[in-house]
Amino acid sequence: KDRKDRLYHVGRLDKDSEGLILLTNDGEFAHRATHPSYGLEKHYLVEIEGEFNKQLSDQLLQGVRLEDGLARAIKVVHARAVSRNHHWVEITIHEGRYHIIRRLMEAVDVTVMRLIRTNFGPISLGDTPEGRWRDLNAGELANLQKALDL
Repeated sequence: KDRKDRLYHVGRLDKDSEGLILLTNDGEFAHRATHPSYGLEKHYLVEIEGEFNKQLSDQLLQGVRLEDGLARAIKVVHARAVSRNHHWVEITIHEGRYHIIRRLMEAVDVTVMRLIRTNFGPISLGDTPEGRWRDLNAGELANLQKALDL
């Protein structure tokens, strides 16, 4: 079916990341959803190589000075240890700067092995299979519009 609507991506994922990405034909919606002033939280599941401890968590929560300013996580949760130097960590941020999670982790001497965005604001990846897409349901759309004051 030929469509003339322009599609806007809401946020980006780099080629080495995976997970939730939103597409819309509403440019204003895309702008609001990505603008830092609306503060939509983005949740990531991050597989790391390196030690995970309270000091690392505190550093990420307090903020790390990057070349383009201070960056910080708003929530850091240890999901599970694979080994002493291999962990899964849940990280929540407000902003969407270029490679922000990878740069944050690099700044604290931790290597990101895998990065999966699981939530964008109130929208969850849920059990959507890898490489597949789905339409948002009415409740998800209403929650997202409410979060963006639309």
